[in-house]
Amino acid sequence: MLGRLNHVALAVPDLAAATALYRDTLGGRVSEPQALPEHGVTVVFVDVGNTKIELLEPLGEGSSIQTFIEKNPSGGMHHVCYEVDDIRAARDRMKAFGARVLGDGEPKIGAHGKPVIFLHPKDFMGTLVELEQV
Repeated sequence: MLGRLNHVALAVPDLAAATALYRDTLGGRVSEPQALPEHGVTVVFVDVGNTKIELLEPLGEGSSIQTFIEKNPSGGMHHVCYEVDDIRAARDRMKAFGARVLGDGEPKIGAHGKPVIFLHPKDFMGTLVELEQV
């Protein structure tokens, strides 16, 4: 079921500064910022060849990323994203094994325009897991 690592997401307090760090200091290929109001974030992807780094900045009131930044003012690792062939089959399998799907349990369209779900970090050794259909 589990496919390749799609990205590692880092929550950041200042997207422009984080983008400059990854682009100018580390030499990464960085995408244009993309606002995702339905997820409460603005994102930038850094292509590192074999995977991506997603930089997340809070967008709007009530962003879950804002709470994360308040607890971690410098930012930090927010989640990992794995690819799956069938998001609904993956969701049903996770539920059958007792994993909690966040939100209403229905896939949402993520930053890549593909269906995603998030799994509760307490069910995965403290790591928030995103599954993305490819």
